[in-house]
Amino acid sequence: MDRAHLPLTALRAFEATARHLSVTRAAQELFVTQAAVSQQLAGLEARLGVALTRRQGRRLELTAPGLSLFVTLKQCFDQMQAGVSSVERRPGRAKLALMLYPTLAARWLIPRLAGFHEKHPDVDVQITTSLQRVDFARDGADLSILYASEMDAGVAGDPLMSEVLLPVCSPRLLPARRKPTLAQLRQWTWLYSGNRLDDWQIWLQAAGSAGLEPRTRLQFGSSYLAYEAAVDGLGVAMAQEALVAQDLRLGRLVAPFALRVPTQRTYFLTYPAARRDEPLIRSFRDWVLGTRDAPPPTQ
Repeated sequence: MDRAHLPLTALRAFEATARHLSVTRAAQELFVTQAAVSQQLAGLEARLGVALTRRQGRRLELTAPGLSLFVTLKQCFDQMQAGVSSVERRPGRAKLALMLYPTLAARWLIPRLAGFHEKHPDVDVQITTSLQRVDFARDGADLSILYASEMDAGVAGDPLMSEVLLPVCSPRLLPARRKPTLAQLRQWTWLYSGNRLDDWQIWLQAAGSAGLEPRTRLQFGSSYLAYEAAVDGLGVAMAQEALVAQDLRLGRLVAPFALRVPTQRTYFLTYPAARRDEPLIRSFRDWVLGTRDAPPPTQ
């Protein structure tokens, strides 16, 4: 489908419905009727030739194609909103531009960001997501959070958190909360992120089962999708502990094995070295380093 024929109204209706998991709340947000939203969704599904949502009793759920489309649309609409906000004239307000990995932004920073706004209500935060290493001059970012073993020239950084891997799944996959054996692990579907294909082998090597293979596997375009698939009971995902800590705390996910495996990778908060003492950068740096070990507020 070329850009000129994108059904933007229908895509906006679907994104709002998927975000709220409610046609009613989507209609309220868009200031249209429920019937209008339902009509847009039906037309979009007919045009794409796939079901995007399904009903489980009174609950609205996303299908696998619907979840994939929602993640893409949410990132696009977020970036559009950030782009418009960045050029909107807002006298008296400061702007702080961040560039992060998509899953890190969605699962670690955004749930905590209200704490920064409470301390700095006069600062507008603009978040851009990318899998590419930030170039501060090119990308217009003030700060970034990324993997780094060493800093680029002219870039300063503070270690934010180390990476720890563990398998996670929906509690529905563990009848009576019994702990499975490693041999039983292969009976489940393993969920992979296409950007992190080595994570399973890193954990299995540490568990003494390097040759273990699953009967079935599913691969997704991002860790975010793999984690959401795990929440929905599709299988077991190899997760970064910091990015699923909230789900484990709330019981949306469980860890079927006690083994946690640290890797050699570390997240750093990075920024141009020459700007280290600028008030905005110092304020965000102090806040994020102070909140890194605290869980996000329960939603």
